[in-house]
Amino acid sequence: MFFIQFHKLNTFIVKFFIFFFLLLSMPSFAISFDAQKFKLKFPIKTDIEKLCKVAAATKSYLDKGAQYDAKVIHSNTLNDLGISPNKIKESLNFICLTYQQDLQANLPSRLLDAGFITKHFDFIRWQPDVKHAKKLSKNKNLLINLPSDKILMTKYYIHEAKAKKVKSEQYTHALYALPKDESDLSLEQAQLEHASLTRFKYTKQEILKGVIDSNKLAEPLIFLSREDLESSLLQGTVVADINGDKKVFNVHRNNGIAYDRKVKPYEQNRYWYFKQVDGILGYGKDANHKITVIPEVTFAGDINKLGLGHLLFTQFDYQHHSEYKMAILADTGGAFEDNLYQLDYLSGSYSGFKEYAKANKHLPDYISVWFMLLK
Repeated sequence: MFFIQFHKLNTFIVKFFIFFFLLLSMPSFAISFDAQKFKLKFPIKTDIEKLCKVAAATKSYLDKGAQYDAKVIHSNTLNDLGISPNKIKESLNFICLTYQQDLQANLPSRLLDAGFITKHFDFIRWQPDVKHAKKLSKNKNLLINLPSDKILMTKYYIHEAKAKKVKSEQYTHALYALPKDESDLSLEQAQLEHASLTRFKYTKQEILKGVIDSNKLAEPLIFLSREDLESSLLQGTVVADINGDKKVFNVHRNNGIAYDRKVKPYEQNRYWYFKQVDGILGYGKDANHKITVIPEVTFAGDINKLGLGHLLFTQFDYQHHSEYKMAILADTGGAFEDNLYQLDYLSGSYSGFKEYAKANKHLPDYISVWFMLLK
């Protein structure tokens, strides 16, 4: 009897220390698994066709494997919670498989049914890294007021702008293609030769003063106003209206200077060179392989830490009602370096900030977020 009691005590001690070790090894931001207790109380509002398109494009990128892009094809921060790149891909694939089955059977989407998704998915609650956010909160009310249980949701949009093919008094700033000394180099080749390449030599401020233009180091794709140039650099994509002919331009490669969150956008030194593309593109380590994204089903975030492609389940609390939305973590940006308290919601296409702000003023600043993981 003494042996049995002693064995039970030993087992308890071992389990306690295993639990204590796992607790200490958890990520520095709060995250909890809540599969059994999570009950849906509000309607799910998501365009499943659009969600499937982004899911398929993201999975196609993930299929390239960690050997292609180890910086984002991983789940390092979330490994202890059972999330892996394969699980991420399985979840994305299930979204499209279910959508296609429902479409063929002419049935309402089961992905909008609370019982169906709770049956097939586990939900992992994401709580923000409040400690790190507070370090950056000076004069930033959204960070000062960050709740302990919700993620800050900023919004970004596809910028629409009037543009010209030649420089004029109104359209003074060029959107440059990749410099000529790099135009035939792959990203890997360019990295090997970076010490001698034009792209890495100049800051944004030097480029604005004319160093590229005066030395004919890169071809101007279009010319924009300063305001539209800044919006294009910040948003990463611009739909340019060139005398009624609309073209889409997306960031190609940058000058290697990090975005400084303490510096105003106009004063930044990071600079992006652009490329004409066929659609709206999210993340991709090079312009030749980027994920096609769609407004309202795409989030940008810290994919370097979280990994690319997570299926996210979110709760939007409006003034008079709440609803759930699903979207894919398929994009990132300079503001998401070491940032586990924020997501950026791709809200739509607008000609300027005023139009964007008017259309999105109803959206909440903070949302509840869960990672959806196929059971």
